[in-house]
Amino acid sequence: MISSLSNKKVRLVQSLQARSRVRYRERRLVVEGTRLVQEGLTAGLVPDLFFYTANWAQSRTGAPLLETAESVTSPFLVSEEVLRSCTDTETPPGVLAVFPFPDLPIPAAPTLVLVVDRLRMPGNLGAILRTAAAAGVELALLPPGNVDPLNPKVLRGGMGAHFQLPVSRVGWKELARRLSGLNIWLASATKGRRYDQIDWRQPTALIVGGEAAGATERVASMASGQVHIPMPGAMESLNSAVATGVLLFEIARQRAEPIPNEP
Repeated sequence: MISSLSNKKVRLVQSLQARSRVRYRERRLVVEGTRLVQEGLTAGLVPDLFFYTANWAQSRTGAPLLETAESVTSPFLVSEEVLRSCTDTETPPGVLAVFPFPDLPIPAAPTLVLVVDRLRMPGNLGAILRTAAAAGVELALLPPGNVDPLNPKVLRGGMGAHFQLPVSRVGWKELARRLSGLNIWLASATKGRRYDQIDWRQPTALIVGGEAAGATERVASMASGQVHIPMPGAMESLNSAVATGVLLFEIARQRAEPIPNEP
């Protein structure tokens, strides 16, 4: 059992949790909890490290997952204190794993791309990525100025989306290249066309801006039009994650319906 807080493996996990630059230098991330660890294993990733506590190993969900992990790696039993020092949550989940970065292929000609711009709240970005994966987004692009998509809180909010949806941090030139040939719409609080009056069946990119100031002018200028969600109530705007969900599932709804026959 690992019980020392100064253990090299423990210190590595702590660094990966706390520092973005360490994550990108090592190209490894930490996921916590039975469900997220299971998602990583199901995606075919092999953990570089697997920490678990005795209580978790004896639980109904822990025992079978530990057996699965033992078939691909060598899990380490750790003390409750060690796991608590490695976790980013208030209540340690009993298990965590260090995985290599997901290496999902980026589609050459995606028909639905989500651009997230100037989003700073990890929980919101995680929820957006989870929604995007559920709605059939093929690629998520994050230009400079966003919170790290591999931040522990983003990973938890994503609930496994990082193992299903290609998420790419891109520079400005790369962003423009990836959006070439797509109909680009900027989500707005009040401006532009109603979200349900747009034909979303064409190859599309949707830009969603940050919580406070929205998208940067540099990203907004790439859009050919703006789209809004009517709000009959007294509120001025929607949470970024909620608005993104409404827009993406309108796109999914339209694309699921048969195209009407031309007269």
